[in-house]
Amino acid sequence: MVNRGAFVGPRPYFCLARHAATAGGFFSRMQTLLSGEYECKLDPKGRLVLPAKVKGSLPDESGNQLVLVRGFEPCLVLYPAVAWRIIHEKVMALDEFNEEYRQFQRNFFRGMTEVEHDSIGRFMLPRTMLRYAGIEKEAIIVGLGNRCEIWDPTRYDDFLIKDQKSFSKLAQKFLSSDNHLAF
Repeated sequence: MVNRGAFVGPRPYFCLARHAATAGGFFSRMQTLLSGEYECKLDPKGRLVLPAKVKGSLPDESGNQLVLVRGFEPCLVLYPAVAWRIIHEKVMALDEFNEEYRQFQRNFFRGMTEVEHDSIGRFMLPRTMLRYAGIEKEAIIVGLGNRCEIWDPTRYDDFLIKDQKSFSKLAQKFLSSDNHLAF
């Protein structure tokens, strides 16, 4: 397992950090910020070991419980149980008598798997999930605040922004004080 925590090429990689309990919104409830990028290998049984920094940043309320779902892109998404409960409640609150909502719920929950990590942070990735994400022997874990994505390394690179000017424009669009986000 390699922590890609240093500047490599044009993309900066960040380390894990605890979020201040005084911050508002979701993170004040979870008090954890999962971030960073880590190269990992699957063992012959299809198990993956969480990087120590990721395992150490999981919220205590989740214990060793994690939820694994298919991503919207060809990757897997791993949620601490406490973070998953918030998303689960939102999806379950949709009107079951609305066909479009039912279709969304069916596809969203399809393949959702509860997993437990052991004392060293190892957990099983079901074969159907590995096939969906195209993961064979190596994976990249990317922390995204309340969740981690698990990618096949080649597919991951295909979904990254290669042009730094495009990335800069997106940062300006989403993070500029001109767009009136309250921080």
